[in-house]
Amino acid sequence: MGGLSASAAFREHLRRLCLGEFPCGAGSWNRSRFELRKRKPGGNAAPREADAGTAQHQEIGTPSEESLETLMEFVSSQDSPWALPPDCSPEDQQLRELAVHSPQLIRDNFIFLFFRSLRIVDKGVNEVDENLLKFHNLEELILSANQISKINSAHLPRTLKVLELCGNDIVGLQDLCSHPPPELQHLGLGYNRLLGSSEDKYLTAEFWPNLLSLDLSFNNFTDLLGIVSKLATLWRLRTLVLQGNPLVLIPGYRGFVIDSLPKLCILDDRNISPDEKHQFHGLSSKPDLIVNKAQLVVSVGKIKGVPKPEELESGPESPVITHSYYVTYEFVEREKAEDTNNAEVIKFNQSQMVATPNPGSPPGSADTGGLESPAMPSLLKQEPPANRANRHLTPRKPWAETIECSHRKEHVAGDLVALKAFLMAGTTVTVVEEKVLSWPIAAAVAEDAGKKGKADKGKAEKEKPKNGGKGDKQKKKKESPVELRSDPPLLRSLGSGHVNLESLLTGDQLVAVVCDFGVLIAEETTQPPSPKEKVPATLVLAANPHPS
Repeated sequence: MGGLSASAAFREHLRRLCLGEFPCGAGSWNRSRFELRKRKPGGNAAPREADAGTAQHQEIGTPSEESLETLMEFVSSQDSPWALPPDCSPEDQQLRELAVHSPQLIRDNFIFLFFRSLRIVDKGVNEVDENLLKFHNLEELILSANQISKINSAHLPRTLKVLELCGNDIVGLQDLCSHPPPELQHLGLGYNRLLGSSEDKYLTAEFWPNLLSLDLSFNNFTDLLGIVSKLATLWRLRTLVLQGNPLVLIPGYRGFVIDSLPKLCILDDRNISPDEKHQFHGLSSKPDLIVNKAQLVVSVGKIKGVPKPEELESGPESPVITHSYYVTYEFVEREKAEDTNNAEVIKFNQSQMVATPNPGSPPGSADTGGLESPAMPSLLKQEPPANRANRHLTPRKPWAETIECSHRKEHVAGDLVALKAFLMAGTTVTVVEEKVLSWPIAAAVAEDAGKKGKADKGKAEKEKPKNGGKGDKQKKKKESPVELRSDPPLLRSLGSGHVNLESLLTGDQLVAVVCDFGVLIAEETTQPPSPKEKVPATLVLAANPHPS
């Protein structure tokens, strides 16, 4: 099996401590302190006198040696060039000081007995090997941010009380629970790939009778009723972290967990108050209220700072130009949406929206409302995200200094795993300008002009108007309006920005953001705006996971 074992990573860590090199260990810098210990006892008076002289010389020290106090200062001072790296533990520091004071003790057997806490973080470890059993006094083992996919619990010291496996690739708990440490009090399994009901059967007192703290954050547990029924057997459990799992999006999640686990003191890094326990009392007896669906409400408020479109001179052959504005945002696919605005919903990967560059912009570049960040690509170059999503449109609104979108939509998602992935990725909101050119139909214009000419000529020959021109007004009212032919709409992105939604998975009830797209330049403008005209375009957006 390729990769790095935990014991090999520990050996590399010991090498970094430099326990046998200056200022640690025994060398020319402190040799006289250990010469007497190597001499054999006995002998005549002359040798004893020589030994006394050597001892006196040891107290004084030689010019080539450093005193014990100086060596200890070298390893303990933060400003010393021999100071330990910041990621080292207090035990590492103690071991180095011991290597200065008593280097003869630094042997493998002593080291294995010395460590009670072992931290191997982000070292590429993918195997927990049996050499860890040599740590007879080990109580804390931290293996976070590695590449471990499974653990043979038979290789874990039986003295363990804390096991932290956050940020690995663990997909199942069967191997870990085959021979678990009996005294374990904290188990950290956050940010792994644990899935649902297939794994929650291992979260019982049968495997963890002394567990006080359990971290399951940011996995893919979706069955709230199932996991709570298993956790209820952990009668000593006082701290529980479930945030980041899809099940936290279920309405009533926190209250149901608090009432189902009455001995719990901390849930998702928040203390459980007596008021909460009183408020949610009795909720655990109503499991039929828990439905594995999530409801989120998206509200779009107003848009400010959009440049006013220029009005062109009108003529008989000039087009009628209309401008409208709307906001698009993405939401996870396979969801049902309810709203009172009748807003459009289109597939993200089927969008025909294009971005037109501003005059004077480099060829191939699209207008992003003055944003120069590479994180804001043009709509022409956008690739569908890994988590497929629908794009939703707010109703189109005419230009105004403050465009009131007043949009509110409730989304109901049944696929909680897909919803979690979408919230982790966030959404993209875009302000779009839609420009439509409507042209008079040439045939209709010519026909109307011919009829009008003949009527005017005949009337001039017969009689002059006797009613002061009232007849002309009546005829004008009867004339049919000019028919218009509309071109396909021209769409331009005025600004696009990313909205982070991950906090909805950690207990936040509302994400409210103001998207500032910078200075927007009108399509017809060729010169940069003056300082007085530099009004940032802003968009007010809010997302609420549990609508009232």
